[in-house]
Formats: sequence, C-alpha cells, structure tokens
Amino acid sequence: MKKTVLITGASAGIGKATAIYLAQNGYNVYGAARRTEKMNELKSFGIKPIALDVTKDESVTSCVNQILKEAGSIDILVNNAGFGSYGAIEDVSIEDARYQLEVNVFGAMRLAQLVLPKMRENKYGKIVNISSVGGKNAFPLGGWYHASKFALEALSDSMRNEVREFGIDVIVIEPGATKSEWGDIAFDSLVKVSGNTAYKDLTAKTHKAFTQLSDNIPEPIVIARLIKKGIEAKNPKTRYVGGSMSTTVLLLGKVLPDKLMDKVIMSQIK
Repeated sequence: MKKTVLITGASAGIGKATAIYLAQNGYNVYGAARRTEKMNELKSFGIKPIALDVTKDESVTSCVNQILKEAGSIDILVNNAGFGSYGAIEDVSIEDARYQLEVNVFGAMRLAQLVLPKMRENKYGKIVNISSVGGKNAFPLGGWYHASKFALEALSDSMRNEVREFGIDVIVIEPGATKSEWGDIAFDSLVKVSGNTAYKDLTAKTHKAFTQLSDNIPEPIVIARLIKKGIEAKNPKTRYVGGSMSTTVLLLGKVLPDKLMDKVIMSQIK
C-alpha cells in the first residue's frame, strides 16, 4: 500500500523536487504551499496540491484534516516550508523576527502535533524536518534565521526520543547551499534591511560572497534523494547532510574553537 506524504513548501526548490521525486517512486504525495497556482504542474505527476499557510492554525488544521479524510493517514511529514529573514540582528524588526520563527519553527511543530496522533495509532511514521548547515553554525547577518534552525534542531532531538517507542522516526536534513528561491529572498531581504545602516559594509561583502557562491551549487534533487534515503532506511540516521560545502562547514564547526571558526567565517566575507 502506498505511503502518504505531506510536503510543505512544495511550490519551489527542495519541496517541489522532493514532491516530484517521491511521486515518481510510488508515494501518494500531497504538496502544500500558500501559492497553489505555482503547484499546477505537479498534478501531472499525480501530486495533489493543497493550500497551506503554516502561520495560520485554521489553515494547518484544515490541511491535515483534509488529507486524513481522503487518504486515511499521513505516514510521512516533510517540514520543508521556510525562508531566511536576513539582516543584522539590530536592524531586523521584532515583528519580522517573530514571523521568521512562526514559519520556520512554530508552523513545523504545529504540523507535527497534528500528524502524531494517527502515527502513534498506526505505530508508524516519519517526521522529516528540513534544517540547514545554518542549524549548527551561525553566520553574521542571519541571526534570526539561524535561531529558527537551531530551535528546529533542538525540537527534533527532543521529539525523536519522545516518539521512538511508537514506531515513529524523526529525521533532520541539513542542506548546504542548494539552488532555490531561498537565496534570492534571503539576500534581497539582507540588502533591504541592512544595506544602508551601520552594517552596510558587512552587508555588501556578504552579498558579494554569496553571489559568487551561487554560481556553483547543486540542484535540489540532491536533497530530495537524501530525504528518500532517510524515510526508507530501516534504522534511519538522525541527520543527513547534503549540498554545497555542507560536510566541510559542519565538520569545521565541530572541531574548531569558536573564535577560530569566527575567523574562518569572516575570511570568506571579503
């Protein structure tokens, strides 16, 4: 029997690539996003588009209830919806900071809360949380984004040990740089927020460094394959890593003292 998957943020990037890849490999896929018109092409792969705004509880509840009614269960949840609110911590408004956490943290965890009862009943489930190498290492001008991903990592670790006895796995995916709309949105935000403040020089250098990096980054199918590997493993790893520079960045973050890691990070922003 086909496993039913709910993938959030399915209108572009990693979410879209994962929805298509899993549908091509025999899964019953629901692709969720605010921009339902951008998911029309997914229908040709047998994917069912569904409207979802993860910051609105009525939207989250309606989405989950509709899938449970139609499919009977949600076997796999891929919490992919997210974005990067960039700018110096001093410059980002608290309103925007809260919204960053609403999308990247609270939206994901609310979905987990809603799918867990049926997963526990079935004694089977996979919750895949899309974090980032930025969930382990924090870079300047992305503080609120990193805060959201650090939080997602911590929540995943706690949840993993809470739900294991019910036959449910919690898997974290830590992408490095991957082709998507994410970079354009994040760095447009950066320039808008901090391009004319006390942090304008650091902003210009950071923007330049990441623009150069974007020329040689992999397609999101790399992450889609990692997700499939994780959900199909009998005993999945707690974390899977992929994308440009991901393994190197995470390794350096583990072995280097904080101030030496700071120097490595700032040496790349010239």
